[in-house]
Amino acid sequence: MAIDYGQKRTGIAVTDELRLFATGLTTVPSASVIAFLKKYFDEQSVDVVVVGLPRQLNNTPSDAQRFTEPFVKQLRKHFPHVAVERFDERFTSRMAQDAILQAGLKKKDRQNKQLVDTVSATLILQSYMHMLASQNEHYLS
Repeated sequence: MAIDYGQKRTGIAVTDELRLFATGLTTVPSASVIAFLKKYFDEQSVDVVVVGLPRQLNNTPSDAQRFTEPFVKQLRKHFPHVAVERFDERFTSRMAQDAILQAGLKKKDRQNKQLVDTVSATLILQSYMHMLASQNEHYLS
Protein backbone atom coordinates (compact mmCIF):
# COMPACT_ATOMS: atom_id res chain seq x y z
CA MET A 1 0.00 0.00 0.00
CA ALA A 2 1.14 3.56 -0.65
CA ILE A 3 -0.09 6.75 0.95
CA ASP A 4 0.21 10.27 -0.38
CA TYR A 5 -0.54 12.17 2.83
CA GLY A 6 -1.72 15.75 2.62
CA GLN A 7 -3.10 18.29 5.06
CA LYS A 8 -6.64 17.92 3.73
CA ARG A 9 -6.76 14.73 1.65
CA THR A 10 -4.80 11.51 1.51
CA GLY A 11 -4.47 9.39 -1.60
CA ILE A 12 -4.18 5.64 -1.17
CA ALA A 13 -2.99 3.01 -3.64
CA VAL A 14 -2.59 -0.75 -3.36
CA THR A 15 -0.94 -3.52 -5.30
CA ASP A 16 -1.95 -7.03 -6.24
CA GLU A 17 -0.70 -10.10 -4.35
CA LEU A 18 2.13 -10.61 -6.85
CA ARG A 19 3.13 -6.96 -6.52
CA LEU A 20 3.02 -6.37 -10.25
CA PHE A 21 0.53 -3.52 -10.56
CA ALA A 22 -0.18 -0.44 -8.49
CA THR A 23 -3.81 0.63 -8.49
CA GLY A 24 -5.42 3.70 -7.03
CA LEU A 25 -7.76 2.75 -4.20
CA THR A 26 -9.30 6.00 -2.94
CA THR A 27 -8.76 9.41 -1.45
CA VAL A 28 -9.97 10.03 2.09
CA PRO A 29 -9.99 13.11 4.31
CA SER A 30 -6.69 13.16 6.19
CA ALA A 31 -8.47 13.47 9.53
CA SER A 32 -10.05 10.03 8.97
CA VAL A 33 -7.12 8.13 7.46
CA ILE A 34 -6.33 6.07 10.56
CA ALA A 35 -9.98 4.98 10.91
CA PHE A 36 -10.08 4.09 7.21
CA LEU A 37 -6.88 2.05 7.53
CA LYS A 38 -8.13 0.19 10.62
CA LYS A 39 -11.16 -0.99 8.69
CA TYR A 40 -9.13 -1.77 5.57
CA PHE A 41 -6.47 -3.74 7.50
CA ASP A 42 -9.22 -5.77 9.17
CA GLU A 43 -10.41 -6.86 5.71
CA GLN A 44 -7.16 -7.01 3.73
CA SER A 45 -3.65 -8.22 4.40
CA VAL A 46 -1.08 -5.42 4.20
CA ASP A 47 2.53 -5.97 5.19
CA VAL A 48 4.13 -2.69 4.03
CA VAL A 49 2.83 0.86 3.83
CA VAL A 50 4.88 3.24 1.74
CA VAL A 51 4.38 6.87 2.74
CA GLY A 52 5.45 9.64 0.42
CA LEU A 53 8.46 11.58 1.66
CA PRO A 54 8.12 15.24 0.70
CA ARG A 55 11.44 16.68 -0.47
CA GLN A 56 12.54 19.83 -2.24
CA LEU A 57 14.54 19.76 -5.48
CA ASN A 58 17.81 20.04 -3.53
CA ASN A 59 16.84 16.92 -1.53
CA THR A 60 16.17 18.82 1.69
CA PRO A 61 12.92 18.24 3.60
CA SER A 62 9.99 20.29 2.33
CA ASP A 63 7.58 22.20 4.56
CA ALA A 64 5.06 19.37 4.14
CA GLN A 65 7.23 17.09 6.26
CA ARG A 66 5.97 18.81 9.40
CA PHE A 67 2.58 17.25 8.59
CA THR A 68 3.74 13.86 7.34
CA GLU A 69 6.06 13.02 10.24
CA PRO A 70 3.31 13.10 12.90
CA PHE A 71 1.16 10.97 10.59
CA VAL A 72 3.94 8.39 10.20
CA LYS A 73 4.30 8.24 13.99
CA GLN A 74 0.54 7.66 14.31
CA LEU A 75 0.71 4.97 11.65
CA ARG A 76 3.49 3.12 13.47
CA LYS A 77 1.68 3.46 16.80
CA HIS A 78 -1.69 2.17 15.55
CA PHE A 79 -0.28 -0.56 13.27
CA PRO A 80 2.96 -1.90 14.79
CA HIS A 81 2.61 -5.12 12.77
CA VAL A 82 2.86 -3.22 9.46
CA ALA A 83 6.23 -2.05 8.15
CA VAL A 84 6.28 1.64 7.23
CA GLU A 85 8.64 2.75 4.48
CA ARG A 86 9.27 6.29 3.25
CA PHE A 87 9.72 7.02 -0.45
CA ASP A 88 10.56 10.23 -2.28
CA GLU A 89 7.39 11.80 -3.62
CA ARG A 90 8.94 14.67 -5.58
CA PHE A 91 7.12 15.35 -8.84
CA THR A 92 4.32 12.83 -8.19
CA SER A 93 1.58 15.46 -8.13
CA ARG A 94 2.81 16.95 -11.40
CA MET A 95 3.21 13.50 -12.95
CA ALA A 96 -0.31 12.62 -11.77
CA GLN A 97 -1.73 15.74 -13.41
CA ASP A 98 0.13 14.91 -16.64
CA ALA A 99 -1.16 11.32 -16.59
CA ILE A 100 -4.72 12.50 -16.05
CA LEU A 101 -4.34 14.98 -18.93
CA GLN A 102 -2.95 12.27 -21.22
CA ALA A 103 -5.86 10.01 -20.30
CA GLY A 104 -8.10 12.48 -22.10
CA LEU A 105 -10.37 13.28 -19.16
CA LYS A 106 -12.68 16.27 -19.35
CA LYS A 107 -11.51 19.51 -17.75
CA LYS A 108 -13.84 19.07 -14.77
CA ASP A 109 -12.44 15.60 -14.10
CA ARG A 110 -8.85 16.83 -14.50
CA GLN A 111 -9.47 19.43 -11.78
CA ASN A 112 -10.60 16.78 -9.30
CA LYS A 113 -7.95 17.04 -6.56
CA GLN A 114 -9.03 13.71 -5.08
CA LEU A 115 -8.16 11.99 -8.36
CA VAL A 116 -4.75 13.69 -8.38
CA ASP A 117 -4.09 12.44 -4.82
CA THR A 118 -5.07 8.87 -5.69
CA VAL A 119 -2.94 8.89 -8.86
CA SER A 120 -0.03 10.37 -6.88
CA ALA A 121 -0.24 7.51 -4.37
CA THR A 122 -0.32 5.08 -7.30
CA LEU A 123 2.84 6.64 -8.76
CA ILE A 124 4.59 6.45 -5.37
CA LEU A 125 3.72 2.75 -5.10
CA GLN A 126 4.68 1.95 -8.70
CA SER A 127 8.03 3.76 -8.27
CA TYR A 128 8.68 1.96 -4.98
CA MET A 129 7.94 -1.44 -6.52
CA HIS A 130 10.17 -0.59 -9.50
CA MET A 131 13.01 0.32 -7.12
CA LEU A 132 12.60 -3.00 -5.27
CA ALA A 133 12.61 -4.92 -8.56
CA SER A 134 15.75 -3.08 -9.67
CA GLN A 135 17.49 -3.89 -6.39
CA ASN A 136 16.53 -7.56 -6.72
CA GLU A 137 17.90 -7.66 -10.28
CA HIS A 138 21.12 -6.06 -9.06
CA TYR A 139 21.54 -8.61 -6.28
CA LEU A 140 20.84 -11.49 -8.64
CA SER A 141 23.44 -10.32 -11.17
